[in-house]
Amino acid sequence: MDARIDLHTHSNCSDGVLSPDALVQLAATRQLQLLALTDHDTVAGCAAARSACTAHSIRFVPGIELTAEWREREIHVVGLAVDVDSPALRNQIDTVGELRRQRIRAIGERLDRHGLPGSELATQALAAASPTRMHMARLLVGTGACADTEQAFDKLLKRGRPGYVPARWPQLADTVACLHEAGGIAVLAHPHRYQLSNGQLRELCAQFRLAGGGGIEVSLSGMSPADAERAASLARRFDLAGSIGSDFHEPGLPWRPLGRFAKLPDGVTPITGQLMQRMS
Repeated sequence: MDARIDLHTHSNCSDGVLSPDALVQLAATRQLQLLALTDHDTVAGCAAARSACTAHSIRFVPGIELTAEWREREIHVVGLAVDVDSPALRNQIDTVGELRRQRIRAIGERLDRHGLPGSELATQALAAASPTRMHMARLLVGTGACADTEQAFDKLLKRGRPGYVPARWPQLADTVACLHEAGGIAVLAHPHRYQLSNGQLRELCAQFRLAGGGGIEVSLSGMSPADAERAASLARRFDLAGSIGSDFHEPGLPWRPLGRFAKLPDGVTPITGQLMQRMS
């Protein structure tokens, strides 16, 4: 039987809903053998996740999903097998964390002007290790202002809506360099979500590889067959290892279940080989 692994997951330390312990418990019921916790711009849950994985005999990969910028677009880079105590990584976390907190406060102020308790909700969101717009969306649902988080974004939080606040993030090359300093492997996350043309996506991958990027997500929940083949083609063209994950945030979403079978298209090198070398 093929191994079930997941190298892209989120806990309630960022915008997931499960604690690291509960996430690992679910991973155990799903019979995962290899699990990475990759919360947005924080490693706060890695110690608890590692302990829980040890208890359930699951191999744990300390990780993070860093927010970066490329040509004024938000790009996400997953770092795998990182040293969570790396000074470079801690500095990046502090920098991005402050940018996130500033953005949440500004969103709260905009929602105040729209007649909603935005600043109060922002205070609650800021209790998270890495506050995100999803925290604000869930809180807006809790007030009854929106039926669900999708409506919260469509009505209030996405670009052009009353609560939208633009963000600036560290540059892509600096983000990859930070992950290298932390001893990790930099993986381009969900390449199909960036609304880039094929040419732009190739340029992104070329610059990512030049900066030292080592992998790209090829098997990810929610990818269409065409998206997966495009990602596989990019992996082959730019000599990037293929990563596998769910981008799991919460139970009950059938299109994003925890755990993926470790199968990749022909000609794509699994990133697990690099991981085992670094973790041995």
